[in-house]
Amino acid sequence: MSDMAGVVGVVNAGSSSLKFSLFDGDHCFLDGQVDGIGIRPEFRAKDAAGVAVAGPDLSWPAPKSPAEALMALLPWLRDRLEGRPLAGLGHRVVHGGAKHERPERVTPALLEELGRLSPLAPLHQPHNLAPIRTALEKAPGLPQVACFDTAFHHTMPAVVQAYAIPSRLAAKGIRRYGFHGLSYEYIASALPKMAPGIAEGRVVVAHLGNGASLCGLRAGRSIATTMGFSALDGLPMGTRCGELDPAVILHLLSQEGMTVPEVEDLLYRRSGMLGLSGISSDFRELLASREPVARFAIEVFVHRVARGIGSLAAALGGLDGLVFTAGVGENAAPVRAMVCEACAWLGIELDPEANASHAGRITTAGSRIPAHVVPTNENLMIARHTRAALRA
Repeated sequence: MSDMAGVVGVVNAGSSSLKFSLFDGDHCFLDGQVDGIGIRPEFRAKDAAGVAVAGPDLSWPAPKSPAEALMALLPWLRDRLEGRPLAGLGHRVVHGGAKHERPERVTPALLEELGRLSPLAPLHQPHNLAPIRTALEKAPGLPQVACFDTAFHHTMPAVVQAYAIPSRLAAKGIRRYGFHGLSYEYIASALPKMAPGIAEGRVVVAHLGNGASLCGLRAGRSIATTMGFSALDGLPMGTRCGELDPAVILHLLSQEGMTVPEVEDLLYRRSGMLGLSGISSDFRELLASREPVARFAIEVFVHRVARGIGSLAAALGGLDGLVFTAGVGENAAPVRAMVCEACAWLGIELDPEANASHAGRITTAGSRIPAHVVPTNENLMIARHTRAALRA
């Protein structure tokens, strides 16, 4: 296509939710989501000014899946375009495997290939793909682009990607992939404007949220990251365990009598901050709680983040800057303060007032290593990728 003028829709599907945005160039003029799909769908959306927008009636027939929700939303979304064409849909797809280093136009063959990666990201991949498959079937004339969370990390050196396992297994795709790539790619694109002093240097980005990871950037390219073969590795998360001695899994299977599905459920859905605290997977609830176990869970998280930052600084050969992003990284000042204090040995000197006010830079003027807070925007990254892929 030579002229891709028009609106790009961005879709991020979960197990019972569907997030969506409409972009005209880099301008997002509609952003919303449907939660509670399959139980009681709840719609909310806002325009570019942050004003709530009334949505379509999803009560009857109520969508039973995010795929059905997307098809129910499409006519309403087209009405919001005010005569502008819908150029296509861009989808977040967590796993692109070893082959896919950049976003790609969706075809039936690509969907089939991506479906085979679902065991590597069971909480995300099947749900990411279902709306794409439905739209391909019911709206075949609507172009779609898959944008992969793993693609950004293809720049990691081979020694970083490798596990110390037999090469025949590595040849089958068992290697470190890394995730949250769309977020890290956006941060890398934003640093020249938001923090130009470190944009071309050695930077650790802390994507801290319900899903959490770290990435070491050199001149805006991924050099190393904490997530690996799956989105289960690395830092403890809301309900995911993070880094774990493989022998623990063997023990659960052989000594505790657990089945593989039971172990999967434990590690993906009942561990992390929820498992540590026994209270909640939500950092806001844990920070507000007076229970010692809540404080302990946060301390474990901070310890692992600080240790990960040190590890990535070693992989980068030094450190020129630290960036916090995502839900916890952008909003939880106490967590940022604890991480910075644990990393004081690296030359990070926190400015408590700047941190409390969520300033763009949260370290003192004399801090040898600056720390910044940069809001991420994965949807904008997807919109840019989608437009470029459709233009190619």
